[in-house]
Amino acid sequence: MNNDYEVIFAIVNAGYAQDAMHVARKHGARGGTIINGRGVAREKEATFFGITIHREKELLMLIVEKDIRDKVFHALYQEMGMQQKAQGIIFSLPVEEAAGLAQPTEGK
Repeated sequence: MNNDYEVIFAIVNAGYAQDAMHVARKHGARGGTIINGRGVAREKEATFFGITIHREKELLMLIVEKDIRDKVFHALYQEMGMQQKAQGIIFSLPVEEAAGLAQPTEGK
């Protein structure tokens, strides 16, 4: 167990998490987890035939080494941030302990 990692969260519009993962991989991330969800920030949601419509979201969670965190974080925001179609919110948190993570192999 160690604490040489940070977790990066990218909350994007549905359909963009795989694109976000591709961006993260280009900058050194090895893998991530995608969780489906829905946004509930607005008090007045749109309705359609009396059914409340919530914007579908995807959450990409990446645990990355601290030394690549800035590259991955800034690339995600540049390509997936609020000014893009993905309208991503990206944030990170320190990881106090991590176990069971695959170690990078030589040359990768």
